[in-house]
Amino acid sequence: MNNPDTAQTWIRQRELVETALHANGGTPGVPPGSALAGKTGLQIMQSLLSGELPYPHMAQTMDVALIEIGPGHAVFQGTPQLKHYNPMGVVHGGWFATLLDFALGCAVQTTLGAGVGYTTAHLSVHMVRAATIDTGPLRAIGKAVHSGRQMATSEARIVAPDGKLYAHATTTCVVFPARS
Repeated sequence: MNNPDTAQTWIRQRELVETALHANGGTPGVPPGSALAGKTGLQIMQSLLSGELPYPHMAQTMDVALIEIGPGHAVFQGTPQLKHYNPMGVVHGGWFATLLDFALGCAVQTTLGAGVGYTTAHLSVHMVRAATIDTGPLRAIGKAVHSGRQMATSEARIVAPDGKLYAHATTTCVVFPARS
């Protein structure tokens, strides 16, 4: 069972992040290329977290939020809901994969310079434990492993407040000049 104190801390952290995000005008959307111009990947991610730039619609669809960002590091949080279930009565693997992909890709993005973009080329996901609506909040913690001129890699883990591992993944991203 999850540590109730840590679970409540995680829930409160997400509430604080979302309150600040919305207070600063954060909404779902796609930022125009002009809003990204001259910003490093880390600056873009910091602007998403602060609400200066719109966050992806997919975060709202999957009920996932960016909680923490730093150089080579990204943390996203989600709480499994009934709408995330598969026919077997547990959270669908696609929800795990999406949560992991957020953390993996954004960890890579924090390592990129201004005018550089990326896309996922390969995603390898390993689910090791089922989640249900009783699981509580889960966090995907992503860490960049390598960031080069043409390719970047990262790894991420989904953990519960008690430290139990639910899934882990690696990704390879293609790096290229960003859209303008």
